[in-house]
Amino acid sequence: MSAVAFLDFNRPNLLASAEHLGRRCASRLPEIEANRFLPQDLAEDLASAGLYRMLTPREYGGLEVSVETFVEVIERLATFEASAAWCTFINCTACILAAYLPEAGAQELFSDPQLKAAGVFAPRGKALREVCEGVSGFRISGRWSWGSASKNADIILGGCVIVNEEGKPETLSDGSVRVQAMVFRRDQVKWLNNWDTFGLCGSGSGEFEVHDVFVAEHHSASLTADEPLSRVLYRFPAFGLLGIGVGAVALGIAQHALESLCELAQVRTPQFSGKTLDQRPTTQQAVAKAEAGLRSARAFMMESVRRAWAEAEQNSVIPLQQRRDIRLATTHAVETARNVVTSMYQLGGGSSIFDSSPLQQCLRDIHVVTQHFMVSESTYELVGRLILGVDTNVAMF
Repeated sequence: MSAVAFLDFNRPNLLASAEHLGRRCASRLPEIEANRFLPQDLAEDLASAGLYRMLTPREYGGLEVSVETFVEVIERLATFEASAAWCTFINCTACILAAYLPEAGAQELFSDPQLKAAGVFAPRGKALREVCEGVSGFRISGRWSWGSASKNADIILGGCVIVNEEGKPETLSDGSVRVQAMVFRRDQVKWLNNWDTFGLCGSGSGEFEVHDVFVAEHHSASLTADEPLSRVLYRFPAFGLLGIGVGAVALGIAQHALESLCELAQVRTPQFSGKTLDQRPTTQQAVAKAEAGLRSARAFMMESVRRAWAEAEQNSVIPLQQRRDIRLATTHAVETARNVVTSMYQLGGGSSIFDSSPLQQCLRDIHVVTQHFMVSESTYELVGRLILGVDTNVAMF
């Protein structure tokens, strides 16, 4: 079966699973938010449906879907429950590492069909080379923030700087520091249980740490220096896929807010008014603008993804212009989603402030999404420099 036919076969099944499981997660929202991470049975169900393995290479049992399908599935989940969507995209992007690992390491770590993975690429750990019982590897200690989905995970990734006995970091040929993603077993990790936030409560994105643990070298790889499998999906930069996942969650949250307001508008009559919200010109105008803005932002993001995919497929590389457009489109999608959610929350009036309101939930969730470094305001500056032809550090593109 060709790769294209394989992808087409999986897309409708994945979207159907996303809707079914999204509704299940939404029905348990109070439990999820109180828990501060996904209940384990929901994580198991998401894994069983293949949603966690969308970006895992086929030879390790993954689905290796197109990036467009990945966006659609994450977006669909987020229209029901944002934390589940967030955990799902984090699982998927963590599994990209399988495409960079030596085959033996990837088989050992990623071939379990029920695998749940998580991790942080930021280099918050230090790794010292060591041979343990005849196996080459690293002795590692570190603490990482933003450990989304890690409380449910079987394996957890942590970015590290490799240092020598004097603490001097290893560098690449261009003089930059080599950053290595290390894969830890669940029993090597300690969670600090400090995810006390007002949004994305069920993502479990608190800190975790490891102390003096050993990781075999074939359970590690560099996402910037090592070559991945030579296939279309893995020609996308890992950080670009991370940003795309953030954008997909934001689009889903905004769609949820828009739909929720439209439902509320049919039955809510504001104080001192004889008309329901949907009969007021201000509501009609705001909803129309929100629809136009959201669909435009989504179209830009999907166009950027499709063009990058075509370049990777035809020319085996994604040029800087397409990588730039992905960063711009995902950041714009998140900003637009925030504006849509805020507008819908305000239109909802006093009813929006209660815990039972989906508009309150959307407002809390979207304002956590906007804080992700991949979609920060600084992205506009970097993209603007590239458009203007100014020398720019493109390591994160």
